[in-house]
Amino acid sequence: MKAKNEGHALTNAGEDYLEAIYCLILERPGDDSVRSVDVSERLDVTKASVNKALSSLKDGGFVDQTHYGRVKLTEAGRGYAAEVWRRHRMLRTFLTVELGVDEEVADEEACLMEHALSADTSRRLLEYLERQGVTIDKE
Repeated sequence: MKAKNEGHALTNAGEDYLEAIYCLILERPGDDSVRSVDVSERLDVTKASVNKALSSLKDGGFVDQTHYGRVKLTEAGRGYAAEVWRRHRMLRTFLTVELGVDEEVADEEACLMEHALSADTSRRLLEYLERQGVTIDKE
């Protein structure tokens, strides 16, 4: 049996924080950093929780924080976050398009499932969707 979270360097929560930062940056073109309060609001967690998570992400080399407290993804952080977000979109698409799951339910469940997929399973799911004529954007 393979190890849980194989191929995932972070915990589920760590991936959620990276994904939230990444999505906030995507929503604000031209701004490559976010405020920790925005992350707190996005994930509906306390600022103290965000600060603790950011400390761990900084130690792992996934984020940098400016003197003024704005959070930026490092190159490694951006790549990792983009992959988590891609898995999320891929799973959400599969659930809605192929299984007819309600969009809100599919989004919630994709958030839970994205942490469990190995790189191989992600690749296979993407190939399956593409064979069905479904494409997943890069971002």
